[in-house]
Amino acid sequence: MINFLRKEKYGFEDLIEITKLLRSDEGCPWDREQTHKSIRMNFVEETYEACEAIDNDDPVLLCEELGDVLAQVVFHAELESEAGRFDINDVADGVCKKFIGRHPHVFGDVTAESSEEVLKNWDDIKRREKKHNTHFSAMDSVARSLPALMRAEKLQSKAKKAGLPQKSIGQLSDMIRSELARGEDMDIGELLLAVVRISRELGVNPEEELERRNESFLNGFKELEGKGGELSALLAENADRL
Repeated sequence: MINFLRKEKYGFEDLIEITKLLRSDEGCPWDREQTHKSIRMNFVEETYEACEAIDNDDPVLLCEELGDVLAQVVFHAELESEAGRFDINDVADGVCKKFIGRHPHVFGDVTAESSEEVLKNWDDIKRREKKHNTHFSAMDSVARSLPALMRAEKLQSKAKKAGLPQKSIGQLSDMIRSELARGEDMDIGELLLAVVRISRELGVNPEEELERRNESFLNGFKELEGKGGELSALLAENADRL
């Protein structure tokens, strides 16, 4: 058993120390074996679980899930600390400097009277920091690991800022009808992209809208199954409702 002082209440420094102990020779074999890549999906899953707690307006669950996300951050930082590249303090230093640098209206002499001005300043500063000298470089920086709908929305947003003419909802609807008319030869990617562009014109988030519809589908299925009887027949009768 490893020598560790138990407490009634732990803090951030304790989390760092516990992570180091888990990775030590006297610690946990599983934790010692992990790499950035081996726990990459854990990071994704924990983040989505925190988002679900937000969606459910559940502060107790959110506290727990944020802890799991924080544990992932600390663990990845510890891996880098062991490699001698950076540690958790470097992570904190970087984000503090980023917050200070991108809020000149708070920590400097820039004036920003609205959220729109704040976001514009943030984007301008980010472009200078990242040396995005072309619109393509800014678009290319959108993470490829994002869900495809979310990435499409971000790419379209940056393209609009670059001056891409925006089609009307009617024009986009015509594009969808034209693509559907191709039958089996239709380009599903084009259809999805047109839906993303319509979503942007309507001011809705396509990722969130699809998730809302997923929940509606799930609840509808549960309702039908709860009625008893032959499920396949009920599904056939109510397919349009799902």
